[in-house]
Amino acid sequence: MATRPLAPPGTPAPGDSYVQSFARGLQVIRSFSASAPHQTLSEVAAASGLTRAGARRILLTLQTLGYVVTDGKLFTLTPRILDLGFAYLSSMPIWNRAEPVMEALVQQVQESCSAAVLDATDIVYVLRVPTQKIMRISLGVGSRLPAYCTSLGRLLLADLPDEEVRARLEASAIEPLTKHTVTDIDALLAKVAQARRQQWCLVNQELEEGLISVAAPIVDRAGRMVAALNISGQANRTSAKVMQDSMLPALREAARRISSLL
Repeated sequence: MATRPLAPPGTPAPGDSYVQSFARGLQVIRSFSASAPHQTLSEVAAASGLTRAGARRILLTLQTLGYVVTDGKLFTLTPRILDLGFAYLSSMPIWNRAEPVMEALVQQVQESCSAAVLDATDIVYVLRVPTQKIMRISLGVGSRLPAYCTSLGRLLLADLPDEEVRARLEASAIEPLTKHTVTDIDALLAKVAQARRQQWCLVNQELEEGLISVAAPIVDRAGRMVAALNISGQANRTSAKVMQDSMLPALREAARRISSLL
């Protein structure tokens, strides 16, 4: 389910506007994941595309700053790394005010509610109010999922020009995650265009078997989509039709209320 990062053409050269050592430090941090929470020096170097010597200098710097610990062989991120993500969330106080709206929506529809933003080919969760575990994937603030097969992702892509949507889809590691997953680029472009026209998006069991979700836009005063809000449920309990007919109006109203807070 990994995606290739969407990068501008060419490799930036070190200089006044690009600090290569900082970029490499971020590569090292991103090499850690749920599937690789503890890594050797060699594993970090391979995952981040660095030499062992380069990876070692960065890891020791992160250790000195308290972002990494090691037992002498394996390196692991510390909870302090959350400070980096919290800096983003704290700079967007809207999410503190949005949480009560989302909690009220969850009480009303009895399904989980999430807010996410678009980052290259992925969506990143910025707030989540769950009801019960309905997915194999464990989601929380900072979790990433592919944009191409999620209701949040397709709706967020819909706010971009067609050529940018195509570029991001072509940069995605598209794969059939279920038998329902749409993988053809032209078909995905049509799905995004549909989401743009109707200003909401429903995805039925494309990310995970049995999971249905519907998303609505959160817009600023200029009408730009800054995030998206969704509710997710299980197909054996809530059909796509029920979600669209009975829950979408409440979702759109919640998204409108959050938008009014911007």
